Amino acid sequence: MRFSVITPLYNKAEYVERAVMSVLSQTFGDYELIIVDDGSTDGSTEVVEKMLVDNRALSDLKNNGRFQLVKQKNSGPGAARNNGVKLAKGDYFCFLDADDWWSEGFLSAMDKLITDFPEAGVYGTAYYYYKNKTANTLGYALPNGFKAGYINYCRCYADSMHMPLWTGAVAVRKDAYNKMGGFSEKLTLGEDFYLWIRLALNYKVAFLNEPLSFYNQDVPVAKRAIGNLHHPESNILWNLKDLESFEKTNSDYKYLIDKLRVGGMNGLYIYYLNDTYKQYAIDELKKVDWSKQSFLQRMKYKTPRWLFLLLRKLRRLGSEIKQKLIGIVDLQYQWCKIETKKRVL
Repeated sequence: MRFSVITPLYNKAEYVERAVMSVLSQTFGDYELIIVDDGSTDGSTEVVEKMLVDNRALSDLKNNGRFQLVKQKNSGPGAARNNGVKLAKGDYFCFLDADDWWSEGFLSAMDKLITDFPEAGVYGTAYYYYKNKTANTLGYALPNGFKAGYINYCRCYADSMHMPLWTGAVAVRKDAYNKMGGFSEKLTLGEDFYLWIRLALNYKVAFLNEPLSFYNQDVPVAKRAIGNLHHPESNILWNLKDLESFEKTNSDYKYLIDKLRVGGMNGLYIYYLNDTYKQYAIDELKKVDWSKQSFLQRMKYKTPRWLFLLLRKLRRLGSEIKQKLIGIVDLQYQWCKIETKKRVL
């Protein structure tokens, strides 16, 4: 079998049907689908079970031995993906989260990419960043006119700060996955990046510059890992000790990991502003080569914390005032409509 598609499922009842349908709609048919329910409590499993009854394509997939729905106690997405892999029969593993989805040509494009560039250990395609019901494309700092080929993953990522490899748009060769040990099960933030960076440091990375999957950012923040504080024990930025040798020998990796440390919504700055985690952040920031960081990033950490905390409070207050004003204007508009209608009558 060419592909094993593994979908971790945790409390995504309103999204999972779209994800499954995007797999069933693939123009490339040599695949299996394994859904691992990670202790859902919102009826997610029942949605899939109902699809097995109502959807002929899914029931046929199961009858042909190419669909499995398994359940586990809540253990996190890394464990769910790893447990799915243990059941997989494919030569390549693809991972589609239950709130994301694929274009119908995704697996077909992956199959061609693998055929054209057989030396890679991991393959990826561009993807849409889906926000406010709008599909946005991203840039990956690729050479002009680049369509497909091997890429310098670390440099592309560092220069664009957009992930060339994203979980819902990859295929990993079975032996490479097994050698890297799969996904980390102790991390709650960055367990996917940890696998991609280790693969990129040990194998060639092939990339197709065509968006064929959708990274759904319209999911409520409470159901997403990004943008939230995670204890250092479970955050990727504090768990890179086994890759420290690459910081000395691979300048592109060093440049990337330092940029991730100092910037971005998942960087160390939000920890630096937090009284509980401030010292954790300061200790980790000592590893950064500040000579390679931008002037703005250097100034951000030199500016007094109290000033940024004040500015953040003011922004939040401004946002709250804005929402209240919008509500007042809307109420006035509705009142005017009612009064106008009364006069007409």
